[in-house]
Amino acid sequence: MRILYLGTPEIAVAPLELLHASGHEIVGVVTQPDRPAGRKNVLTAPPVKLAAERLGIPVFQPETLKDPAVVERLRAFAPEVGVVAAYGEILRKNVLQIPALGYLNIHPSILPLYRGPAPITGAILAGDDLVGVSIIKLTAKMDAGPILGQVVMPLAKDARAGEWTAQLMRQGGELLAQLLPAYAAGQIQAQIQDDSQATYTQMISKNDGLIDWSLPAIVIERMTRAYDPWPGTAVKLNDQPFKILRSKAHSSWSGNAQPGTLIEQQGQILVATGSGALELLEVQPAGKRPMAASDWRRGAKELERL
Repeated sequence: MRILYLGTPEIAVAPLELLHASGHEIVGVVTQPDRPAGRKNVLTAPPVKLAAERLGIPVFQPETLKDPAVVERLRAFAPEVGVVAAYGEILRKNVLQIPALGYLNIHPSILPLYRGPAPITGAILAGDDLVGVSIIKLTAKMDAGPILGQVVMPLAKDARAGEWTAQLMRQGGELLAQLLPAYAAGQIQAQIQDDSQATYTQMISKNDGLIDWSLPAIVIERMTRAYDPWPGTAVKLNDQPFKILRSKAHSSWSGNAQPGTLIEQQGQILVATGSGALELLEVQPAGKRPMAASDWRRGAKELERL
């Protein structure tokens, strides 16, 4: 099949590679423009662009898909089907109409649960036991199109959002490559989503990872995994971010210390919370590398609160 692929970040590289390896013709890759990155604002190409160039696939980097000239450029690729994997812009009707078979989207959740931009973060914060990836046909309504295929699996208790999103996107690429021939032949019975069961996630902001010690320990522990790698989970210490990278919730801890109080108990570094205590395992003070919490504590013995 002639596929037009739309994707931008690292998690969208594996599906592109899998589709290319499966023998389909990727007629073009549409990705976001190069952007400044890092402390020195060096102009940096999106990971999908680099992958496409390595595979010898033409790359198109429009600022927006709203421009009529851009829409005509997309039409000139003459795709039979489009594939969208974390591209970064909503596709409007004139773009959706270009491929005869529409656009298929890889979404890392068990739709209709966790529509929107942060499905794995949402699942971890909720303490879900299951997670998955869905292949849907795009419609004008966000993540609401009919489901062509879905994989469900247990969510590990120590799951971190970045790692699991990448894993599910790869699995989604494998599933999509398997489904495409049957989809093109009209042999797949799509499942209409039940909108009444839908839940939604929002775009993550930098402040989402700020810790409020009055929250239960289990909630804060989930935050350290749900907001990894970005924006991270942190408190302000001397007006600088102090990141909690890895932790363990002790929900049954019943001390009477005020939330935020540091406690050393049987070799553990604990912080009292609104319910239970959070054991610090790995931390990162501002301007320093990640370190074991015990190593950090030896150099901060006089600190009583976080």
